Amino acid sequence: MFSILILLSIICVGCQFKMPANNKEEADEGLFIERYDRLEYRYLTTGDFSALQEMNTEYPLETRTLLEEVIKLGEATSPDINSRFLKFYQDTTLQALISAVEAEYANMDDLNHELNRAFKRLKKALPDIVAPRVYAQISALDQSIVVGNEAIGISLDKYLGEDYPLYKKYYSLDQRKQMTRAYIISDCLSFYLMSIYPLNNFDTRPQLERDLHVAKIQWVVNKVLSRHNFRSKYIDAVEKYMKNNPNTNYEELFRMTDFDAFEVV
Repeated sequence: MFSILILLSIICVGCQFKMPANNKEEADEGLFIERYDRLEYRYLTTGDFSALQEMNTEYPLETRTLLEEVIKLGEATSPDINSRFLKFYQDTTLQALISAVEAEYANMDDLNHELNRAFKRLKKALPDIVAPRVYAQISALDQSIVVGNEAIGISLDKYLGEDYPLYKKYYSLDQRKQMTRAYIISDCLSFYLMSIYPLNNFDTRPQLERDLHVAKIQWVVNKVLSRHNFRSKYIDAVEKYMKNNPNTNYEELFRMTDFDAFEVV
């Protein structure tokens, strides 16, 4: 089930994201989450035109991706797109969602620290991997993670906790258990790695091969984070394979297409 959910939660955008030097969440580490969501909050709750200007001038590609690919309001160049954007979020439920995001994520130092630590570990195992630029957004319960060209967008409104009242109307308990702060970095790593190491002809592959490919990535993420965020019989099969083949590195694991080598019980 999770392998299906994880694929439904991601969109890959083939564009280069530009991250300006301002509007950063303070962090001692080199990798941090840009607070694009704070600009959204200002514009969508108060109509602050200066916030909209900054979104369009400092984050043009992020804004275009949000409008066109995530919430699908239409082309970013449409004459009335700004008013449609503002009107879309005036629904009382979405306004409550926006406020909940800003309250829950007033501080993200813990996430910045975990993100930085995780990518340092990943870099040791995969020396050629490029550390992405990462930003936070509010997507109206659409995509969880947006992956662009060496960039990751985190929809914080999808991580308000399994007991968040609105979630209970739309998501199962199993889904809600993964819609928490604890899954943000593991999702970022998973989606980013899937964009770098896709399975060719994924849609036409047998379900078992798709599940195992996702499991390989989730197994690595578990190792990098030193905790078992992801659990499944397919991950257990990858674990068994790696124990029996200790000289296999992560790059080789991701590139493997001999799925018969994994014993799924």
